Amino acid sequence: MTKAAKAAVRTGTATATAFGGFDRKAMQFWHELAAEMNREWFLENKERYETQWLRPMTALLAGASARLAPAYRGVKLGAPRVMRINRDIRFSKDKSPYKTWIGGGVSLGERKPNEGVTALYVHFGVDAEFSGAGQYVFVGDTLTRWRRKLDDKVKGPEIAKIVAGLRKAKYQVTAYDELVRVPRPYAADHPRADLLRMKGLVIGFPAIPRGLIHRPELVGWLVGHAKAAAPLATWLYRNLR
Repeated sequence: MTKAAKAAVRTGTATATAFGGFDRKAMQFWHELAAEMNREWFLENKERYETQWLRPMTALLAGASARLAPAYRGVKLGAPRVMRINRDIRFSKDKSPYKTWIGGGVSLGERKPNEGVTALYVHFGVDAEFSGAGQYVFVGDTLTRWRRKLDDKVKGPEIAKIVAGLRKAKYQVTAYDELVRVPRPYAADHPRADLLRMKGLVIGFPAIPRGLIHRPELVGWLVGHAKAAAPLATWLYRNLR
């Protein structure tokens, strides 16, 4: 691959071929990386990483993005992005240079999947497998806007109704962090007290059926759940920017 092509794949902006499934032996890469965790080993196995994980993940997200666009009329989906495998160790006690997982997503707007609202986020690795949508964490002004919207007599019931519908459909509603008490100045018995305690809002999809990650049908499965989450992601994007 040329340097430009490699950079495009690494950032998840390459033109992807159709997703055909992850290799059935691909998970072994993460276990070996976790055991080795050094630059020399990674460079020797870089092509394996790109072939077994980076390129299929890029194709998966690109395919899902194309099929999700109709669910977001009036909202531009950002380019699918795959997160870097290198860890940011500047402020971490853990100096392991690489992640033992791959994650990526399709954002609403131009923010990265881990910084804004995502129409779809997917994560595979040694310790966890996750798929979902929403916004991982509200910080600063975004958290303030979130709480004000929840307290609004129109916008608050709007998002509460969306969340209730997703919960009724058996989706998991989670947050990056959740306070024990309702934050001031809101009343402890506020009608949306549970949401006021949340510092993020993520909808977790059901566990991916066994073996599905190895088949092209994974795209359709993810898209189906991501469409169910579209009203929530759209609300977050339109109200918290």
